[in-house]
Amino acid sequence: MSSYLLGIDIGTSSCKAAVFDRAGLVKASVSVKYPVIYQHHGWAEQDPEAWWQAVCQALKKLWDRGGVRPEEIACIGVDGQSWSAIPIDRDGRCLANTPIWMDFRSQDICDRINERVGKDRIFELAGNSLTPNYTTPKVIWYKENLPEVYAKTDKILQSNGFIVFRLTGEVSQDVCQGYGWHCFNMREGKWDPEMARELGIPEGFLPPIAACDQIVGRVTSAAAEATGLCVGTPVIAGGLDAATSTLGAGVIHPGETQEQGGQAGGMSICLDKYSADPRLILSFHVIPGMWLLQGGTVGGGSVLGWFEREFGDYERDHADETGLSSFDQLNRIAAKVPAASEGTIFLPYMSGERTPIWDPKAKGVFYGLNFATTKGHMARACMEGVAYALRHNIDVAESAGAHAEILRAVGGSANSPVWMQIKADVTQKPVVVPYSDTAATLGVVMLAGVACGMYASYDEAVALTVRETASYKPNPDNREIYDQAYQTYRDLYMDLKDLMSRG
Repeated sequence: MSSYLLGIDIGTSSCKAAVFDRAGLVKASVSVKYPVIYQHHGWAEQDPEAWWQAVCQALKKLWDRGGVRPEEIACIGVDGQSWSAIPIDRDGRCLANTPIWMDFRSQDICDRINERVGKDRIFELAGNSLTPNYTTPKVIWYKENLPEVYAKTDKILQSNGFIVFRLTGEVSQDVCQGYGWHCFNMREGKWDPEMARELGIPEGFLPPIAACDQIVGRVTSAAAEATGLCVGTPVIAGGLDAATSTLGAGVIHPGETQEQGGQAGGMSICLDKYSADPRLILSFHVIPGMWLLQGGTVGGGSVLGWFEREFGDYERDHADETGLSSFDQLNRIAAKVPAASEGTIFLPYMSGERTPIWDPKAKGVFYGLNFATTKGHMARACMEGVAYALRHNIDVAESAGAHAEILRAVGGSANSPVWMQIKADVTQKPVVVPYSDTAATLGVVMLAGVACGMYASYDEAVALTVRETASYKPNPDNREIYDQAYQTYRDLYMDLKDLMSRG
């Protein structure tokens, strides 16, 4: 009997595959890593075939471990990172690595198109400003720099769309990931052929648009052989990882807000009306009839990951002795430092920055160091810098008319009580943590569950599967000191912006 749902998450650092029962409990899960390729300054790309190989490895490991059999999978959902531009030819071959969401190589292309077509006109249709992170300029970059790839391209796919294609042989573009294209009408959820022509995007490159919970194909015999899945298992279009994480956190009604603390950071506020702001990101939610007003920052959990990698030798060497991971030890020493880190402030712009400053030349900065500064100060400053970036996005969203009341935190940083209390104190918003490690895959299997009839509605899916594990209230005693530190954070970027732009 088909009683389980399979979710596949194509993240920035790894593929995660997880099997859930109807109650949202994980029956089995596997993660397989792959690299980000940094060929030049400002470039960040990945090999989509490495994603597919990771999916195949992860699924075979799932079946080898036992407990779940392929024939028990009722439906499959795939979510993935944003703003890919995967060129495939008519035979379905991947023609090149894709620049990913943190790639800034196409700034000159964006400048030219914004001048020629008009940045206000582009924003009016797409609900998003044309910047290098998005799919649109990456495709133009192929035309200008990889003409042999461009000439052979039949379709451009998103990350989840590529894996769906490998599973089913069907080309699709889910409506949620449409926001990567500036010939996508954000009000109506459809392509605009006239804008595609003006931007220089061949209409044939654009896959047919599907609802995120639409079954777009079934597992082929070739995919079954590669993955161990059963031939004919239905596969939905899926969607953006940040949006499925938002669903996995239980955010389905207007005003509810997800706080993202995975590799990247940010937030997603659920809206039932179109509301765009050029400083932020607007996409369709993965559930019908809703939008997400998003803040997307480069610095999230990756900031502490970088700090641990470069400065955590002592903690790694003493992990067995203390019984604590290096990250747990960094959390402990950060917790001993007072709020606002006694003047130590970190700008978390480690690969430029996205919302709300949209500055590819922004740099990471430690400010306020002195001879009394400890590793604990710097670790806490990293956490606080990410929290200041979150507050900056929330402030902009609220100035645009949206409102976030409670933050529902997901991602690896949600497992850190220290970091969650910092975010509550910096934003002065209560933070609730659902079971966070599987939010993206839980969200995409909710979509699959509705598609195959396992859930009657999204309200039912959330009620059955989303469980709160912790909550944090803002500490009023820390409000004033964090307000002051946040203002310094904002002033630092403005004071250093011109210096950063020199390269």
